[in-house]
Amino acid sequence: MELEQLRQLDAIAREGTMSAAARALHISQPALSRSIQRLEADLGTSLFSRAGRGVTLNDAGRAAVEWARQILRDERLMRDAIDAAARRARALRVGTVAPAPLWRLTSLMVEAFPRETLTSEIAEGSAVIRGVLDGTFDLGIVCERPASPLLRSRELMRESLSVTLPPNHPLASRSSVPLAELDGSTFLILTGIGFWRGLVERALPHATFIEQDDRVVFTQLARTTPHCTFVTDAPYMENDAVPGRAVVPLEDDEARVTFYLVARSGAAGLASRLFDWVA
Repeated sequence: MELEQLRQLDAIAREGTMSAAARALHISQPALSRSIQRLEADLGTSLFSRAGRGVTLNDAGRAAVEWARQILRDERLMRDAIDAAARRARALRVGTVAPAPLWRLTSLMVEAFPRETLTSEIAEGSAVIRGVLDGTFDLGIVCERPASPLLRSRELMRESLSVTLPPNHPLASRSSVPLAELDGSTFLILTGIGFWRGLVERALPHATFIEQDDRVVFTQLARTTPHCTFVTDAPYMENDAVPGRAVVPLEDDEARVTFYLVARSGAAGLASRLFDWVA
């Protein structure tokens, strides 16, 4: 019994006649009849009641159709699962400390290798380096250039953090402000911003953070909130800019970061080609 025979049996049940099923399957009716006869021989029973030139499914045939359709569904599910696993295996695995440099890397990959895909995970810098070294990640993005001779690194992009304030805020007219002057304020903050979250929590131990994990909702709330928010100068974050709010750069050195792309020294394939593509 072959899958093709099960597909033929299903087609006969759907189309109603042998001739209609043969047309749907793009084979001749005699070829279809011979294939179904072999299926009946394998199963050891007739699946059709034959009267003259017409055929109709008998009880065994109807039971066979139900099982055939289940087997065909399972076969499709198996193929889908295998295809998904193969796509995951081919995808470039990237560990990053922040989202903006990942978007930068993604745009470069789409430009240079448009048929390829990547998966990503935000993690602390030490975890990203360990992941690149042990093969968990094909590439890593960190904010300190690693010193290990087992790794290659190159600058990927730079990003600076600013605070956005309502126009009536006492600091809204300033050209810049240190984080220390914002301590004790309340911030509407987007989750999933990677290492930036740790930086502001350390620098603002007395601040209150109201979290929002949906970027669209966050952007909508940021338009009317009386609280402070953060924004960066990364071009991929331009949608976070909110009209009517003062954008005040932070003076602290920690608020200006250089991100480095990291790969294993012996990396090959797509990881090596993308690393070399980054300028």
